[in-house]
Amino acid sequence: MYRLILRQISRRKYRLPPWFSSRSHHDQGNNNTAGRGHYVPPVALASAALFTSNSNDDISINQAIKVNDYRTVREIIQMGDKESSLKYNKLGWTPLILAAAWNKTMIAKLLLDNGADPDSQDKYQPPVKQRITRNDRYFSKSDQERYDQRENDFPTQFNPQADFCGATALFYATLNNNPEMVELLLQNGADPLIKLRSGLHPLEVVNMNTENGIKIKAMLLKAITDRDEIMKEKRLKYPLESRLGENIIGQKGAINQISAAIRRKENGWVDADHPIVMIFLGSSGIGKTELAKQIAKYVHGENKDGFVRMDMSEYASQHEVARLIGAPPGYVGHDKGGQLTDALTKCPTAIVLFDEIEKAHPDALPILLGLFDEGRMTDGQGKTIECKDAIFIMTSNLAQTQIAEHALSLRSKGDQKDQIDKEFKQSVVKPILKFHFKRDEFLGRINEFVYFLPFSDSELRQLVEFQLKMWKRISLEKHSIQLDWTEDVITVLTDGYDVSYGARSVKHETERKVVSRLAKAFEDGTLKKDMKIEMCCDLPENVQDYQHVNIKLKNKETNAFL
Repeated sequence: MYRLILRQISRRKYRLPPWFSSRSHHDQGNNNTAGRGHYVPPVALASAALFTSNSNDDISINQAIKVNDYRTVREIIQMGDKESSLKYNKLGWTPLILAAAWNKTMIAKLLLDNGADPDSQDKYQPPVKQRITRNDRYFSKSDQERYDQRENDFPTQFNPQADFCGATALFYATLNNNPEMVELLLQNGADPLIKLRSGLHPLEVVNMNTENGIKIKAMLLKAITDRDEIMKEKRLKYPLESRLGENIIGQKGAINQISAAIRRKENGWVDADHPIVMIFLGSSGIGKTELAKQIAKYVHGENKDGFVRMDMSEYASQHEVARLIGAPPGYVGHDKGGQLTDALTKCPTAIVLFDEIEKAHPDALPILLGLFDEGRMTDGQGKTIECKDAIFIMTSNLAQTQIAEHALSLRSKGDQKDQIDKEFKQSVVKPILKFHFKRDEFLGRINEFVYFLPFSDSELRQLVEFQLKMWKRISLEKHSIQLDWTEDVITVLTDGYDVSYGARSVKHETERKVVSRLAKAFEDGTLKKDMKIEMCCDLPENVQDYQHVNIKLKNKETNAFL
């Protein structure tokens, strides 16, 4: 970093960013002086640059952005550190967000050309002051340090105390009234409807008192219209059911039911005052959690904050329930936020999965009841989080045996439909749920009861083939060994299916009969790199149980068994 600074100094004079000058806070707030720097000697500049940077490359690229040093940003990327143009720094923004906030259009274009995400969102959350006396509050030491750095690094035209959590580069470009930056971001696919956690999106902060503001509004409106048309075309070509079922085997009825609920939400055919609440019912290992992940991927893409998984077995004791919303003032841990409230603060539209809801302590239900009813919750500090646009999903193994037996009995009678009878739901499943939760009003807040059924024979074969393909890829990548198999191998492995454990039983059977055999042969030296292997077996006639059938490994080039 030091050599890079000296090389830049030797080429031309440098100007320090405004936050490093000796201007007072009053001067920093003056828009007439915002963005100006002061010339300093090279030695002083080098010392200052080293003082304000650290060993992290994402910080050094941010320093270059603030002083509009296009060449340094390009050199940092070309020096093999392209990732530095993409990642978040410790204050919660990416270089692209900083470039938009500082009105550095050329640098923003450079970052976009090198893969920067136009929809990355500001993750900085203003700290909450802690009470020390009745009328006095203060920041914790770590929060104070982050706040001070935010105030130093943030462009002077923005209030560092304001809550910009969730803001994209497009939002900052709109606030800056910069049509060139707005146009650049929209051309690179920026979503004009991404909101701050406060609910604002770029169109709502356009300055219509200026010519630039009028241009920006026209561009945003056009982008929104184009986006709607593109999304409509995508949905027609690639229906939601196909997207959700991409990595899910079977469960057509569940996927269709969930798709219908999400489609109603996307098109505005929902009660805007209440969030969508679902409960997934069925055996373990049957795809409930995976389908929740697919919903999050569809709604939020690669945004990790868009999927929140709460393992409710961790809240089985009464004292653990407080961790959901955080301890109130005066209690141990009051300075920490709640696990659920913090997650919803980061992304109020998240897909929240309450895994194995039946294992939670009963005291957790009143908290969830208010959340499901009004789409809001209050943390231990008294702060209210609005999350009406979130989707809440609960999974449960309650009534799993009854559901599996009922589905298998229907299939044995030749009924291949993927739906559970209404009479069975009312007379068998609902009483079990009422007995456990003991709250009719809790069950009444659930929009969709989604039933997951045991796998059929054809779906089991798909599961086994999926497992074999995964191990084929691993053996080729790690050991340069090419694996193939016969249909009889699939038949033997499907026999290991256990309704109670779902896909996990197939996974374990594959590891036991195939992977263990491969590992032993590799250790013995009979299986070597660059070999082509076929897995096969001899099926006994008129035998339904294949548990004792061994899978053999055959060298395809010599036809010899290993």
